[in-house]
Amino acid sequence: MHFLTGRKALMRLALLALTLYSTPFTRNASAQRPPAQPNAAEILHKMQKLNVLGSVLYIVAHPDDENTRLITWLANGKKVRTGNLSLTRGDGGQNLIGPELGDALGIIRTQELMEARRIDGGEQFFTRAVDFGYSKSAEESFEKWGHDEVLSDVVRVIRTFRPDIIITRFPPTREAGHGHHEASAILAEEAFKLAGDPKAFPEQLTQGLEVWQPRRLFFNGSTWWKKDLAGDRQARFRLVHCGRGWL
Repeated sequence: MHFLTGRKALMRLALLALTLYSTPFTRNASAQRPPAQPNAAEILHKMQKLNVLGSVLYIVAHPDDENTRLITWLANGKKVRTGNLSLTRGDGGQNLIGPELGDALGIIRTQELMEARRIDGGEQFFTRAVDFGYSKSAEESFEKWGHDEVLSDVVRVIRTFRPDIIITRFPPTREAGHGHHEASAILAEEAFKLAGDPKAFPEQLTQGLEVWQPRRLFFNGSTWWKKDLAGDRQARFRLVHCGRGWL
C-alpha cells in the first residue's frame, strides 16, 4: 500500500475534508460562516420564489465554464430553483496569481464556485471527475475518469436535485473544443435518459433516492462557436431531448 507524506498528504486530507463537507451532492457552505441576516428586499424575493414552480440544472465541465448570467437570470429573474453541476473542481487548471496548483488549486476553485452561487442564487454540485488538464477527446476523458462512475454521479445529482430542465454548456461533439467539455455534454445526455430508469444505478434507490425524469434537455449555444448566432435569448438554446410525459 502506498502512503502519501508531507505537503502532498496534507493537501489530500484538506481536499477530502472539503469533499465530505460540500459534494458531490450537498448544496452550500453556510455552516462555514455566521447565519445570513437577510434584508427586506431579500425576504421579499424569497417569498416571491415560493410562488414559482420549476427547476433547472446547468451542467459544465470545469469551474468558470458556467454561464453565470444565465444562472442569475433563472434564479433571480425567473425565480426558478437553479443548480450548477461542475464535473471537476478545476484542479488541473493554471494559476496566474498564486503558487497553488493541483489539489490546492482545486480547493480554491471549489470555494470560488460556492461563493459565486451565494451571489447568483444557484446551488452548486460536483462529481468525482478529476481535472487532468487539457484532454483531446471525450474518449480520453472517460478513460481517465471512469465513464460509469462519473455517469453515476451525474444521475445521482439529477435524482437529488430533480430538475425539470437540464441545460448543457457545451455540445456533445468536437465543437466543444476540449475533451472534458465534450464529455460533460455526453454524460448529461446519457444521464437525462437514465435518471428516470429504475434499472439504472439501482443502488441509489436503496439509499433513499427516487427515479426522476427531467422534461427537457437544452444545449446553451454561444457566439464562441457560431459567430452569426442571433442575439436574442431564445435563439441561443437548442432543444436536444424531450422526456416522457412532456405536453
